[in-house]
Amino acid sequence: MKVFLLWHIHELADDFGTHDEEMLIGVFSSSKIANDTIQKFKNLDGFRDYSLDCFMIEEYEVDKPTNWTEGFCTVRWTE
Repeated sequence: MKVFLLWHIHELADDFGTHDEEMLIGVFSSSKIANDTIQKFKNLDGFRDYSLDCFMIEEYEVDKPTNWTEGFCTVRWTE
């Protein structure tokens, strides 16, 4: 079974610099429902201030790992 994660991701500048602000809107059972949700959200406060390109749908297979399947490493930035 597949699920569809709907994200809104936009760039945000603050006192700490510029970074992406990521908001998970929901997890849906079909891409159609996720796309219909975009149509509902695109005119809401906040969301309407950004382009439709800020909405992203990711497809995932339930009960199947898709990320970090070979482990991970931590990288720390030092000056």
